[in-house]
Amino acid sequence: MEQENILEARNITKVYPGGVVANHNVNLEVRKGEIHALVGENGAGKSTLMKMLFGMLAPTEGQIFVDGKEVHFSSSSDAIAAGLGMVHQHFMQVPSMTVAENLILGAETGNTFKVDRKEAVRITNELSDKYNLKVEANEKVEDISLAMRQKLEILKALYRGAHILILDEPTAVLTPQETEELFEQLKLLRENGHTIIFISHKLNEVKALCSRMTILRDGKTMGTYDIADLDEQEISRLMVGRNVSLDIEKDEADYGKNIFSVKDLVYVDYFGKTRLDHVSFSIRQGQILGVAGIDGNGQSELVEAIVGTLRQQHGTITLKGQDISHAPVRARQEAGISHVSEDRLKYGSAPKLSLEDNTISKVYYTSQLKSHGLIDKKKVSAFTNRILKEFLVKYKSSKQAVSELSGGNVQKLIVGREFDYDADLLIMNQPTRGIDVGAIEFIRKKIVDMRSKKKAILLISADLSEILSLSDAIVVMHEGKIVGYIDDVKKTTENELGLYMLGVKEDSRERIGGAYCE
Repeated sequence: MEQENILEARNITKVYPGGVVANHNVNLEVRKGEIHALVGENGAGKSTLMKMLFGMLAPTEGQIFVDGKEVHFSSSSDAIAAGLGMVHQHFMQVPSMTVAENLILGAETGNTFKVDRKEAVRITNELSDKYNLKVEANEKVEDISLAMRQKLEILKALYRGAHILILDEPTAVLTPQETEELFEQLKLLRENGHTIIFISHKLNEVKALCSRMTILRDGKTMGTYDIADLDEQEISRLMVGRNVSLDIEKDEADYGKNIFSVKDLVYVDYFGKTRLDHVSFSIRQGQILGVAGIDGNGQSELVEAIVGTLRQQHGTITLKGQDISHAPVRARQEAGISHVSEDRLKYGSAPKLSLEDNTISKVYYTSQLKSHGLIDKKKVSAFTNRILKEFLVKYKSSKQAVSELSGGNVQKLIVGREFDYDADLLIMNQPTRGIDVGAIEFIRKKIVDMRSKKKAILLISADLSEILSLSDAIVVMHEGKIVGYIDDVKKTTENELGLYMLGVKEDSRERIGGAYCE
């Protein structure tokens, strides 16, 4: 007997102002008690569809059914009342409040003027035990791990009565061990009658967790499939429309001289927490050094110290024999540093400005784009279009706003801008986070191509498969320190990296010292 559908989207179309069609006759059928994957490239329409299911947007055409009844949501509150819960990729939490306070926020117990914190703690512990999602009710959110914050988001939805959970990239910041634990908890939720929509770019995880998947491409439904009937290559082809390989081939390492180093970097933040604890390493020409670690363990501060947006209290930064420890940001760029930021919209681009403005942002003040001392519009247009075409950015006009591009295309624009600068050191911070397999394949190939051109590359990534496939050597950070150094990447695994990342395993100081050479 076929299982009943608990959630349906029938012929959903969404047209934004200006005529942009995000979804066209999309269909989704989710059965009660299943973990159903939703996959597709960036810009395929996944986010728009989920926002309509969760009441954040209204469809232009089509129908939504929950438990067999048509619904018309005017807000997320309506969706929550109907039993839907959504866990966003970026957590909706107040860091200075406790886990229990965050859990009840917006649905408080007690009177209007006073929250019953004891009751909040009791509710949190009860839910935590019931669903085997262990959290520390009295801890402040800013002091807990990302894995616990993920559990808190799920508990918040369950507390509000969700029996259908939409999870958007829930493993993006988790170690292999934490991901495995989360999967066990999701399977337990399924066994207890909950239904889960799982959105992910990690096809190996989709294969491991889900029973069926719906694939979107260019805003249309490519079909719903039993996952057992498809391999990762077939899924990628349905998503992108061509064969995709994330196993990027690299030539044998042929290093040049040491070109970049950091020595004994120390940074203590405003609250007295040590974010960088005597970090030292060096990179040679033609070498990719990977940095692994759970988000929040010093990687962001390390990158900021190198590019000059944060000043370390101790230590030296050297590029091509030049001490740039106290140089301003532009001077570091001109000395030979390019930087792909971890947040493409907040730091890597100006979303409201045009593709041209964003593409020329590193060279606009030079003579390269000027005629008679003034910026030449024809040169700007030619420069921009050359980079956009070389890096396969899908765009309508070089004068359109960056905000009109999909995430993968924004990332390719940024990578193109930084790679075209012809720097000696390329800092790639989460270069493929939150983008589709087609864009991932393209950017990884470009990184390897830069390696073959004898560029030194610092690769920071939460995707351990990416770290392992691209890196020539790896350092692992935990609580601001380098705790592991792997110089033979072929002999390590994601699980071993996970042990370093969690602080379970740590190399000797002598071993870690091998990451730095004069």
